[in-house]
Amino acid sequence: MTGAERRALLGDKVIDHIHACVAAAPTPPPEVIDDLRRVLTRPAQACAPAEPKPVDEAA
Repeated sequence: MTGAERRALLGDKVIDHIHACVAAAPTPPPEVIDDLRRVLTRPAQACAPAEPKPVDEAA
């Protein structure tokens, strides 16, 4: 989604409110940034794959 599409969908007031909330948020500690960077750059290694659940015969 492009910025123009977001602006058309949300409107200027909502986008300005989002920007104000982000600007007011405290900076996260370095360990949080490191954890997020690790998860977002290698999401497949961030969690183990889920085991398939058995299919219920009665369903």
